[in-house]
Amino acid sequence: MLAEIKGLNEECGVFGVWGHPDSAQLTYYGLHSLQHRGQEGTGIVVSDGDKLRVVKGEGLVSEIFTADVMEKIKGTSAVGHVRYATAGGGGYENVQPLLFHSQTGSLALAHNGNLVNANFLKHQLEGQGSIFQTSSDTEVLAHLIRRSGFSELKDQVKNALSMLKGAYAYLILTENELMVALDPHGLRPLSLACLGDAYVVASETCAFDVIGAEFIRDIRPGELLIINKDGITSEQFAFNSTKSICAMEYIYFSRPDSNIQGINVHTARKNMGKRLAVEAPIEADVVTGVPDSSISAAIGYAEVSGIPYEMGLIKNKYVGRTFIQPTQTLREQGVKMKLSAVRGVVEGKRVVMVDDSIVRGTTSKRIVSLLKEAGATEVHVVISSPPIKNPCFYGIDTSSKEELIASDKSVEEIRQLIGADSLTFLSTEGMVGAIVKTEGTNGFCLGCFTGNYPTEIYPDTLQYYYQK
Repeated sequence: MLAEIKGLNEECGVFGVWGHPDSAQLTYYGLHSLQHRGQEGTGIVVSDGDKLRVVKGEGLVSEIFTADVMEKIKGTSAVGHVRYATAGGGGYENVQPLLFHSQTGSLALAHNGNLVNANFLKHQLEGQGSIFQTSSDTEVLAHLIRRSGFSELKDQVKNALSMLKGAYAYLILTENELMVALDPHGLRPLSLACLGDAYVVASETCAFDVIGAEFIRDIRPGELLIINKDGITSEQFAFNSTKSICAMEYIYFSRPDSNIQGINVHTARKNMGKRLAVEAPIEADVVTGVPDSSISAAIGYAEVSGIPYEMGLIKNKYVGRTFIQPTQTLREQGVKMKLSAVRGVVEGKRVVMVDDSIVRGTTSKRIVSLLKEAGATEVHVVISSPPIKNPCFYGIDTSSKEELIASDKSVEEIRQLIGADSLTFLSTEGMVGAIVKTEGTNGFCLGCFTGNYPTEIYPDTLQYYYQK
């Protein structure tokens, strides 16, 4: 059971369209713009108003949805998903959206997040006769919906959602409507837009830009949107006063051109770099950022410090993110393949290397080595987030506590391990202030930094992530 928990962890992207004749094609473009959120599996479910059809597979969006495939899936509404899997969580059966059929109609689910009570609910449901076809926590919602005693789907969904704990942004598609739900803490980003008379929903606003959709608003925590031929209605299935969107969305996961809760990601990251320059003044010749998510922070650091920003590291864009590779061996090989230092920029220079985070330390150690091999006389590492000391239970693969380098090592010990001449992390207050320009930490989940989580964490989940 514990091994299964790890398999439930995934940082994903969801996209949905209602009321457009080219819904499948729009979903393809939307998923392509969300590809950074998951590169191991993707799927689209399309409705023509009569039946639902699914196409999905393991691979990139462009690999699964070829021109021939796109010609065969037509409809006026669709939901799509991109995902990555951690160890034990792969396989075609876990690729979303998940499609279910019953005598009363079909239902497709796409989910971003992680349910911390999934195993508890599975145990209960299996005791009542449910048989699960996947190891994904997403399937739990389908069983809860169908076992609800309510007659209307809206009430079935609201009742089922009230039983879930953790992070979830759900898209639920039937023949007749599209439902959109966000957990009571708003841990994952989810937004609504329009394209003419059609409605569009996506994990990030960058997906709206690529199809020309006009942003309307963010989905509220605990909100259920129902979109059908009669328009759009909103209901609250839960109320919570402590909104806790994941801070890592601003630090690492989201694209710089996305806006989350009205805050541009690039601007937030640049402000983090500016705060770093104040908190960690360094005498150096060059500032460089680790591509791609740290470039914005590096620009901000250079701007305030007065040290010129240079492209000291080059990324091979045909290699996926090392952070979301499923094994340590692949992560280490990925670092060697994906980055190279620019000798002409760093040779004979004191370099400030800006990165967004240190998780296991593997990547940082290799990049410091690359820069020194290219002739850098000093490498000073500055991180635009606090040390990650605790695992994430809400869908980001920050691994078990024992694998997090900052969980039991001091900053100085980490510096020695990665081979840097100095190492500085941005303070928690500095990070939050850089995002929202105000003091305090309300509105964010900072669990991986502080160990304070917005929801109850179930014992079997704790046992896995804190095992030694």
